[in-house]
Parts: sequence; C-alpha cells; structure tokens
Amino acid sequence: MNAYPKLVTGPAVEPMTTAEAKTHLRVDFSDDDTYIDTLIVAARVALENETNRKLITQTWDLYMDRVPSSSFAIPFGSLQSVSSIKYVDSDAAETVVSSSVYDVVTWEDPGRVVLAYSQTWPPVTLRTAGGFIVRFVCGYGDASTDIPEPLIQAMKLTIGHLYENREQVVVGQGVTVAELPAAATALAWPYRILSV
Repeated sequence: MNAYPKLVTGPAVEPMTTAEAKTHLRVDFSDDDTYIDTLIVAARVALENETNRKLITQTWDLYMDRVPSSSFAIPFGSLQSVSSIKYVDSDAAETVVSSSVYDVVTWEDPGRVVLAYSQTWPPVTLRTAGGFIVRFVCGYGDASTDIPEPLIQAMKLTIGHLYENREQVVVGQGVTVAELPAAATALAWPYRILSV
C-alpha cells in the first residue's frame, strides 16, 4: 500500500543542548554555537533516518491512497498515540472516523492500528491520492532522558564527525563518504525499525 508520511509538528526541543554538544566536542568558545546547533539537528535527523524512528515527540500525518486492511503499521517506531483517522472522499468531503472503530497498539514496535472487534472501515470512494489520513504522535519523549543512551552517544559521534569534517570526507583517491560514522551506525543498529 502506498503511504506517505508528512511532518505536522516537529520536535519542541532537541535531544541535547548546545552546551552538551560543546562538552563532547571540547569546544570552550561561543563562536561556533549557531553552527553546533545546526549539527545537533542534522545528527538527530540522520539518526532518525537511519533507525526509522523519531527521537523526540513529533506529530505526523500518514496519507494513504486507499482504505487499509484490518490492520496496518505506523511507519516509525515509538508510537505514542493516534490523534485521528479521517478520509477525504471523491467529492472532497472530509470525515473523521470514530475512535470506537479502531484500536491503537502502542506496545509493539512499530505500533499499529487495528479494526476493533466486529468493526469495518466506512465504505467510501476516496479521492485519487492520499484520501485516508492518520494523524499520529511518535518519539521517545520530550527529553534526552527518555532516549536510549546509545542513540545519544551516536548523536555525539555524528556531531563530532560533522564538526571535524565540514565537507564530504575524502577516504582515498577519488573515494568520498557522506554517511554516519561506523561507530554511530553500530550504536543505532539495534534500534532500527525495518520498513513497514
């Protein structure tokens, strides 16, 4: 099934402060603070892409081209809740599906939505693209203390790598690398959610 996630509300904070990143980098001056802040965001996004999870609480819309089966997975790990499910029909009318129609499974990773006992999705002809929309909240939480320590360490390694190598890293004659450092990838590996 074609499903397209779109960010609605990004993280209110980042997983680490400028001061924490500077301590890791052993930077004791303020000239690079703004640059370090951009590296924190870049490292978080890189780890989120590597693991297919969101580190800090975020709200997303998942657009689907057709009504799903009786159960479907949310594409990112650490599902906190489903705020709403709605559909847009072929006449562009938008309808919210009653929460009594479905159950939200947050204890699995990735989480999923399942039809409640003896319920069915409303019979509807959806608009051509993205007519079934699930708004969900995911992420470990709103503080760095909620994120597993190996992912925080992977962020630090990535920030250090990006700070020291401000362009693509040249490894040899004509070979460049533009990816997470190997140690960061290894730390993130156990937290990966395979594509759903």
